[in-house]
Amino acid sequence: MIATWWADLSLVMKILWGVTLAASFIFIIQSILTFVGADADSDFDVDVDTSMDGSDLSNIEGGSNLYTFRNFVNFILGFGWSAILLQESIPSKALLIFVSALIGVALVAAVMYLFKWLAGMQQSGNINLQKSAAGCEGKVYLTIPPARSGMGKVQITISGAVREYDAISESEQPLPTGTPIRVVDTMDSNTVLVEEINTYTV
Repeated sequence: MIATWWADLSLVMKILWGVTLAASFIFIIQSILTFVGADADSDFDVDVDTSMDGSDLSNIEGGSNLYTFRNFVNFILGFGWSAILLQESIPSKALLIFVSALIGVALVAAVMYLFKWLAGMQQSGNINLQKSAAGCEGKVYLTIPPARSGMGKVQITISGAVREYDAISESEQPLPTGTPIRVVDTMDSNTVLVEEINTYTV
C-alpha cells in the first residue's frame, strides 16, 4: 500500500516528502540532544561549527543567530509539512509556496524565541549574577562604547559555563570585540560593569 502511494506521487512531491521527513528526523534528534545537555546546532554563518558541548542552554541562544543549521531545519520543517498538508486546500501552487514559506518563517521565529526564553530561564534560575559575576573574566562579544555611553556584550565564564551578558565600561576608549575583560560590578540581573584586564596588569 505504501509502495503504491509512493509510486503515485509526482517527482516534486517525492522530493518534498523526502526532505520534510529528513528535516523532521533531524529536528527530533536536535531536540533530544539539546534537552539532555548537548547542542547539535551548526553555524553556517561563516564557518561550519558543530558543537556537542551544550550542556548549558545559554550556549544555544544560537537560536538568536538567524543563519544556523537549526533554523534551516526548522524552516524546512514548517515549509514542508505545510505544503504537504495544504496542497489540496490551496490549488494555486504560487499561493501554496507563499503560505508554506510564511509558516516556515513563523516556525523559525517561534523556536528562536523559545530557546532565548529557555536560556534566560536557565540563567536566572541557576546563577545569581550579583553574587557570582564579580571578578569573573571573559571577552568582549560586541564592542562596548567608552565612558558608560552605551552598551555592548561580553561572554564570561561563571561556574564553568560561558554566559553572555550586556556590558558597560568606564574606559575612556571603546573595548572592541575580543578584548579580555574582568567584571567589576553588576548593574542589574543581565548587565555588568567591566574593565579591560590588560589596563590593570602591573
